[in-house]
Amino acid sequence: MGIGVSRSRLAGAVAKAGGVGMISSAQIGYDEPDFEKDVQGCNIRSLEKHIRLAKAQAEGGLVGVNVMHALEHYSDHVKAAVRAGADLVVCGAGLPVDLPELVGGADTAIVPIVSSRKAASLLLRMWDRKYARTADMLVIEGPLAGGHLGFSPEQLEHISELDYDREISGILEEKRVYEEKYDCSIPVVLGGGIFNSAQVRQVMEKGMDGVQVATRFVATEECDAAYAYKQAYLDAGDEDVVLIKSPVGMPGRALRNAFIRRAEAARIPVERCFRCIRKCSPIQTPYCITQALINAVKGDVDNGLIFCGANVGRIRELTTVPALMEELAGGFL
Repeated sequence: MGIGVSRSRLAGAVAKAGGVGMISSAQIGYDEPDFEKDVQGCNIRSLEKHIRLAKAQAEGGLVGVNVMHALEHYSDHVKAAVRAGADLVVCGAGLPVDLPELVGGADTAIVPIVSSRKAASLLLRMWDRKYARTADMLVIEGPLAGGHLGFSPEQLEHISELDYDREISGILEEKRVYEEKYDCSIPVVLGGGIFNSAQVRQVMEKGMDGVQVATRFVATEECDAAYAYKQAYLDAGDEDVVLIKSPVGMPGRALRNAFIRRAEAARIPVERCFRCIRKCSPIQTPYCITQALINAVKGDVDNGLIFCGANVGRIRELTTVPALMEELAGGFL
């Protein structure tokens, strides 16, 4: 949902409707007039602006920020989110070992994204030892999620062989250790491939406290992306969804469009480096992920990277956030 797909308009609408509205900090200032001259300054300025706009729209609802740990300026984004009054900071794409230190004594909740028991165990243990603190919530992202994924390409190619329910149970066991130690409750949210109210119900019956849904919210009037981006979702079929090797260094799930076909055929030279990812080398990267995502969110989908979840092919109409929230709740929340 980064680079403009989920900013204040979508996040504010979700928060107002009773969910937790999430803003992605990744290159959020892409449309600022001086972005190419001052990428970092524009991102910080835009991030704080969109948090405040979303919170004003939310009318008391919760607004959070997703900050990828792989970002070059990850720590600055976290601090900016705290300054602007974000209710929570969610971090994935790596282990945010220093997140408690960056948030400090602020009221902003700290929420790591984990995909395995090993990751959850390692992070919670390190936070406990170094900061005498634990997570305020956990987000478990499964293998059917969109965008960057915390699984190996081999695992994603053989999803049917993954016993992911066992992995989820292991994560729940890990967090119970720290609930007992800190005499607290650590809510757990599950994401990845959740499409309708029946699946929401199944997740809640497994002992989860909530769900994370992204793909379906792209196909809403309130989504911050251009209409052409949303139309690509509406036109997509199951056969259009592919796994890619992202310049971020992780596998990702996206739509196989003209851009992906060109990237599969040959390297797309980087004309300008935006210094977005710490481990990215402009000389070696298959393409500039920032430019590809900016093109897509602006509506140039043939020259852009369009991330999506595994169930994007089931979306057939544009809706609104309130209607989608009501549909997903299914009358039982």
